[in-house]
Amino acid sequence: MEPPVGGRGLGGLFPPDLAGYHDGAEVSLPVALELVRAMLRDQGAWCRLEAGDVFTVHVGWDQYVYVGSDRLCADAVARTRELGLFPEPMTTSPYAAELEEPDVTEAADEGFWARVRTALASRQTVLLEERFVHNAARFHRLTPENLDAVRTGLGPRALLTVWPDLNPDVGAVLAALPEEGSAEFVWEAQDGTIRHAIVDDTEYQEFAALVAGARAACALPTYLDERHPLLCAALPDRDGVLRARW
Repeated sequence: MEPPVGGRGLGGLFPPDLAGYHDGAEVSLPVALELVRAMLRDQGAWCRLEAGDVFTVHVGWDQYVYVGSDRLCADAVARTRELGLFPEPMTTSPYAAELEEPDVTEAADEGFWARVRTALASRQTVLLEERFVHNAARFHRLTPENLDAVRTGLGPRALLTVWPDLNPDVGAVLAALPEEGSAEFVWEAQDGTIRHAIVDDTEYQEFAALVAGARAACALPTYLDERHPLLCAALPDRDGVLRARW
């Protein structure tokens, strides 16, 4: 195994907070080439590179590269063979988004935010999970007072999941972790920041020491069929159309 690469291979391509790295983001050709390299090196980042129906590049989990074009590329195919690689024709990429069934089809429109406000009216505080790419997320403790500010700062096309608020009895949350398997542990540190980590049953004791002093916490299931949030929707584009493919 290669040693882990900080920033999932995105260092120098995007800011440390990954602003600009989201579904639908436009990138330059040099950045696109570096993203392909990062995926081939298995550095952590993964994305589909697409220019509408004109050109696509997908990197598979097996590190096969699937290049799609709206025209024949005989010279490119010949050059690829000269380099010692083995291009083969295919009708479609197995990683085409159209082949996947979406998990979420509801748009986070004004109706969604009205339901969030209703939840806040009864609960006062809820936890918002903002998943701006598939394997990265931010968490926010929503209140009636900060809802609009948090909403303004959400990443484009993010998947939004609303959960009950963090529990101030951190010890009880730790004690309720599954005896086998893993969970996503979310906690509010003493400085007020919300942090999260995937922890499995072999790490509980060490992890309890890490979160000592936390103000509040919760444990979320890691398996999709075990997750039962209050609300879930994806952010539409500015024209109101939901194009995010979750």
